[in-house]
Amino acid sequence: MDISFFQFSLLVQGVVVYLLLINTIAFIMFGVDKIQAQRGNSRTPEKVLWFLSLLGGTLGALFGMKLFRHKTKKISFQIVLLLIFMLQMGLIILLFRQMM
Repeated sequence: MDISFFQFSLLVQGVVVYLLLINTIAFIMFGVDKIQAQRGNSRTPEKVLWFLSLLGGTLGALFGMKLFRHKTKKISFQIVLLLIFMLQMGLIILLFRQMM
């Protein structure tokens, strides 16, 4: 399928905007969950944090973990996040191979 440069450019811009939004949301959710944990309030389920990562917010999640020092001692959480990251990298590699 041949798409024009303009259409491709719009697609890339859309993907960039989407990734900025989902990563910002993931980052904020880690901060909110940290505050909730400190206050002893209701927490964001880990499945929600993983889902945000799966949707493309892995970098935001990693920065949130680092900055807020949240979920850094929970190895099981980190393993799932690492698996999500590896899955995403594999998909990116497959996409680039098909584009070449």
